[in-house]
Amino acid sequence: MKFRNKLKKISWITAVALVVSNMIGTGIFTSLGYQVAFLNNTFTILLLWIIGGVLALFGTFCYAELGSYYKKSGGDYIFLSRAFHPILGYLSSWISLVVGFSAPVSLAALAMTKYLQIFGWDLGKGFAVWTIILVALSQSISLKSSSRFQNIFTLIKVLFVLILIVLGLSVASQGGNSLCWDGSWISEIKTPSFAFSLVFVSFAFTGWNSASYIVSEIKNPNKNLPKALIVGTLFVTSVYVLLNFVFLKHASIAAMSNQENVASIAAQNFLGATGAKWVCFFISIQLIATISGYLWIGSRVCFATSKEHKLWGFMNKSRNETPYIAIWIQAFIAILIIASGGFAEIFVYASFVLQFISVIAICAVFRIPTKSRMLFKGKYFYIFPVVYIVFGVYICVFTFLQHPVESLIGLSTIFTGLILYFLDRRKEVA
Repeated sequence: MKFRNKLKKISWITAVALVVSNMIGTGIFTSLGYQVAFLNNTFTILLLWIIGGVLALFGTFCYAELGSYYKKSGGDYIFLSRAFHPILGYLSSWISLVVGFSAPVSLAALAMTKYLQIFGWDLGKGFAVWTIILVALSQSISLKSSSRFQNIFTLIKVLFVLILIVLGLSVASQGGNSLCWDGSWISEIKTPSFAFSLVFVSFAFTGWNSASYIVSEIKNPNKNLPKALIVGTLFVTSVYVLLNFVFLKHASIAAMSNQENVASIAAQNFLGATGAKWVCFFISIQLIATISGYLWIGSRVCFATSKEHKLWGFMNKSRNETPYIAIWIQAFIAILIIASGGFAEIFVYASFVLQFISVIAICAVFRIPTKSRMLFKGKYFYIFPVVYIVFGVYICVFTFLQHPVESLIGLSTIFTGLILYFLDRRKEVA
């Protein structure tokens, strides 16, 4: 019996692995191409990623307090339901189900097909679908196997990005070079393009709050949850800044502009054709960890919601400490998203909705009594949520102005969640 109980808790290392695997994925290996289409200064681009890291870190401080205070798995659902009203918690779960975790899964699977094209394989959406199915199968076995799978693929991911950074920094630039250190960054940061580029950055940092969704599965969460969130976010921020420098060092603006496989383009210039193939292969492998991490966390959000709402009740089933029904529902929705649109459209749509709900979720920290906070007792703590909220609103406004169609689809998704909430309430009353 004691052995069985041990399986129900994961270490802070596995929690960090979840944070890292959820963050390092599609965004960092695809979004630079969209940024350099409008921004050319190296200071500007690196500043985008530094701002993204600071905002994510501020968010981790808030989520560490929220997770330590509520001590229940479910993330935004628990925080918003308890801090404000069940309707906001319900809405966050709906967004998590159809956008927050399913969309990144679909984007990661689609990105794999893009990077494997270097081998001459025209894999298409079918390959992306089967990848999701196989990863979902691995997640459905048990918590122990899920932890082992996640740790192995995250280790591969971390080793790969570190090796890529070392090689990129040490090898001289042989192809195009996009490095530009002049004073044009001052004018670039004032443009709408700079604001909109933060959309891609914010998506790349999605996942910094991953461990807060599984608080009850972490050993000693008061100590290990903050450690997992902060260590994971600081590590990933450093990796992001260095990777973008490497890509800019080894590829031209013209070559990368509006391209999704920027790592492949840069790698061909400093590692040659064979080396670039290995880079693309390992990018595809590490994206498996991204898919796995989002299925793991997303299914726990749905599982937590299913315990309190009848419309979601069919997902309230687990086996070997894994909510297997929720995992497969998450996978099914990710497959539907793949069938519904292209990479860029899904990217913008998901970024807008996720930024919108994260701003609301951060507001929950204002409901925690000062004496109950674990990390920050002073009044200056509120600098963190205020800065995060201001930038979040800023990003949402410019996203709407630049891409109104995708943003309106996102708002319609949110509105659909509100309708479902009232239908759910009527079912409970009946």
